[in-house]
Amino acid sequence: MKKLVRYIKPYAFFAIVSPLMMMGEVLADLCLPYLMSFIVDYGIEADGLLAIRGAGFAEWVMNLLWGDSYTQLQIILTFGIMMLCITLVGGFFGVTCAYTAARAAQSFGNDLRRDTYARVMSLSIEQTDRFTTGSLVTRMTNDISMIVEFVEQIIRMFVRAPMFLVGGTVMLILLEVRFGTVLLLSVPILLLTLIIVLSRAIPMYATLQKKLDRVNSVVQENVSGARVVKAYVCEDHENERFSVANTELCGVNYKVLRLMAITTPMLNVIMNFSVIALIAIGGVRIEMGDAGMTTGTVMAGITYVTLVINSIMMVTMMFQSVSRALASSKRVLEILDTEPVIVGGTLSEHADAPVAIAMRGVSFRYPTAKGRPVLHDIDLEIKKGETFAIIGATGCGKTSLVSLIPRFYDASEGVVEIDGKPISDYELDALRKKIGYVMQKSELFSDTVKNNIRWGDPDATHEEIVSAAEVAQADGFIRGFSDGYETVIAEKGASLSGGQKQRLSIARALTRKPEILILDDSTSALDLATEAKLQKALRETMRDTTVVMIAQRIASVKNADRIAVLENGTVSDCGSHDELMRRSATYRDIYNSQMKQNETVGGVANE
Repeated sequence: MKKLVRYIKPYAFFAIVSPLMMMGEVLADLCLPYLMSFIVDYGIEADGLLAIRGAGFAEWVMNLLWGDSYTQLQIILTFGIMMLCITLVGGFFGVTCAYTAARAAQSFGNDLRRDTYARVMSLSIEQTDRFTTGSLVTRMTNDISMIVEFVEQIIRMFVRAPMFLVGGTVMLILLEVRFGTVLLLSVPILLLTLIIVLSRAIPMYATLQKKLDRVNSVVQENVSGARVVKAYVCEDHENERFSVANTELCGVNYKVLRLMAITTPMLNVIMNFSVIALIAIGGVRIEMGDAGMTTGTVMAGITYVTLVINSIMMVTMMFQSVSRALASSKRVLEILDTEPVIVGGTLSEHADAPVAIAMRGVSFRYPTAKGRPVLHDIDLEIKKGETFAIIGATGCGKTSLVSLIPRFYDASEGVVEIDGKPISDYELDALRKKIGYVMQKSELFSDTVKNNIRWGDPDATHEEIVSAAEVAQADGFIRGFSDGYETVIAEKGASLSGGQKQRLSIARALTRKPEILILDDSTSALDLATEAKLQKALRETMRDTTVVMIAQRIASVKNADRIAVLENGTVSDCGSHDELMRRSATYRDIYNSQMKQNETVGGVANE
């Protein structure tokens, strides 16, 4: 929690004013029972003028306001108006305290949530995968909410509970010393009960958050994969999986609440026994003719005992909040303390070089993987303005290879260079602004078509957006929408076909006007005619752009300047289509298998 204190420092003024206001509210509350005792003793029960003689404060107030002659009604009105004024003053302090505490806590939460989110965005893919999406969502929402709630409570209750505890005890003893024995008996019993309960409940809060992580993960997976679940008729299976996670969460919650439920009945029992004890002590002393014991004194004593015991309950709730906040803060700090594995250099700009991309002795394995590396001994040079294709069997490492260029991952061995400089020398923003990346899975956002394309360049004009869409062969179907470029896309592009999503993703990358364009099997959902138009438009409009494309179809790569054949994690051959047909058996096998498939499909169609 100490590391989170810096987030409250900018709002120190509100964090300091709030406890001061709370002190004023508590002092006002502590005065009310004392004044009430004067109304009961001198305004209701006794002859006011005679009984108030020698009553110290009460006599001084009445003499100051009314002189030597006053009635019981005047006593009631005087102290009643004083109670009303003190209540209004206490209310002002209370409202100000609530506002300043909320301002400090919510501002604290806003800054903490912002920095946590920024840190998540700065982490590498391997690090976010390690945390899992469900856990990250829980940490940035539920966990931070717990911490904010704790901060607000600590600002207010840290003053309120101790002041009621100490102030109530002092006022009770000032009323009657014998009343203190009631607290000596009741408070230790209550504290012992609370210590036993909290010692068992606190460890459960960390488990509770982990179970909540699991529920969020299951929900996130099933919402994002709803079509797969429905296609395979797995609703019952997924309902059962959610039911198990939800039941486990409910079980831990039930155990915690069952433990905490003991505290309220115990509080009521101890408080009621304390009230009975006070009434008994007061009644006996009044029966014995003790002049210092009155009905008003007993009533005030009951109020103060109730305040003291309730203040202990407040402290208990604070400890409960502390335990939950500690568990949550550890989880949030895990994110904030995680340093990004991939850190940018200092180079922001560099002159163009003949070789746009170079890989020298590159090997790569995923951080948690064991065994042989995914890629090994990769040596490539891709010239400026060249269209370079990568082809190979499924799982041979094509996507892993191009993921090294924008530094989604770092090579385990060797060096990746752009424009003759190692990519580790570039600032990450500067490096990635050079690159337009279209991934296998098209990721679109719940926004308009125009804004989705504008992601490539926030400053792009409408004409530039339309131009990029035309090159990507997307302008036709966009204009067919009812609102054209202002059409709102459903979440994750659910309202679009696979080919439409791919073309919008390509348009988004083109809007950036990148120096390097990476197409990671991003035309797989397009028919050959549309893909041919797309490639022709790319060649005509982006002659100076270096294009790196991954594809499964020979027809998609045959017109590339050079084609790399990736086999068993390394480049087995590299050359033009004609060169590879002459000397690469692997490339010929891929070509022949696809040609036979086309002939088979054509034969079936003819029949």
